[in-house]
Amino acid sequence: MAKLILGIDIGTTATKGILLDPDAGIVAESEAPATLHTIHPGWAEEDPEEWWQNVATITRACLHAAGAENGDVAAVGASGMVPTLILLDPAGKVVRPSIQQNDARPHQEIAAFRTQVPETEALEKTGSAITQQSIGPKLLWLRQHEPEAMAQAAHLMGSYDFVAYRLTGNRSSERNWALESGLFDLRRQTWDEGILTLATIDPRLLGTVRWASEVVGDVSREAARHTGLRAGTPVVAGSADHIASAFSAGLKAPGDLLVKLGGAGDILYSLDDPVVDSRLFLDYHVIPGKFILNGCMAASGSIIKWFRQQCASGSEYATLDDLASVVAPGSEGLVLLPYFLGEKTPIHDPLARGVLFGLSLTHTLGHMYRAILEGIAYGFRHHLAVLADRGLVATRARVTNGR
Repeated sequence: MAKLILGIDIGTTATKGILLDPDAGIVAESEAPATLHTIHPGWAEEDPEEWWQNVATITRACLHAAGAENGDVAAVGASGMVPTLILLDPAGKVVRPSIQQNDARPHQEIAAFRTQVPETEALEKTGSAITQQSIGPKLLWLRQHEPEAMAQAAHLMGSYDFVAYRLTGNRSSERNWALESGLFDLRRQTWDEGILTLATIDPRLLGTVRWASEVVGDVSREAARHTGLRAGTPVVAGSADHIASAFSAGLKAPGDLLVKLGGAGDILYSLDDPVVDSRLFLDYHVIPGKFILNGCMAASGSIIKWFRQQCASGSEYATLDDLASVVAPGSEGLVLLPYFLGEKTPIHDPLARGVLFGLSLTHTLGHMYRAILEGIAYGFRHHLAVLADRGLVATRARVTNGR
């Protein structure tokens, strides 16, 4: 009887997959690289078609590594970055590259949005402020700068919604993509008509909102040919990557905290009741009735990757770690501001920029690398201060890593 679970994760720098046996744990895993395109300052885009090809590659690799047949897979679920913006035409083809959640281009549209929707109203309705990750301002930017793309658009969805759609042919919006998009009413549990009107969004672009564990359809024959999965295999709505990480790391009780490392950086705090704060985001927990308070740095691991490629001639990370380890804490006065893609929480400033401050001729590659690591750590510390300001103290902390 089929009992393996296939999990897919759409990450910033890699698409990853695992085959999970509920009794034995992970039996196979694979990954394929994904490319982040930053063709202009503050822009962050990827190619969803690359993700879809990666899904096929890693699915077949996992089945082969496990010695499994496609009939051994009982269900499929995807997680991914949120809230990525993907536009599809009526035939389901990608209209343009995705606009990533840490893309900071629509700063003028954000300012315009804030004049129309007071911050207190946005917080009360959606659980979050209007920020660089909000979908509404990005769609306004597209209408102004790429009207031809908007004219072709028939579907609007996120990263793991896209995978579920390509697997099943059915449109859906997982609840945390909906909430973090800034288009969803937290209290009424539906798309907010006022915000949709302000952003000139046709509600028909949006899918039905689903809980993470809801089955949204079965693997289609076309998707089966592409991926090697068995047609008819159930597919669930999936989850925001950081929420899946929180759940798998055991965040359950109020006060449980997770630091999630990756291309961006998340600090997640478990709640029994919703807490809204303009400096942070609010998400639904996988466990019904619980919530996650979410701090998200626009860039953390991606800065480390950038430094390795652009400044360290592609040196091994272990080599850079060794160089940094002999530098005293504080990097001899060298300080990094990690705002390479603007910044999301807690300052919500898409125009912020990264700074390596205090350079002198005595500083080495090791000093710079340590300053980067410390600057990222200070960014996480900033979020702990925000939580403390709300009287929220971590009672248990865990760390996970992504790519």
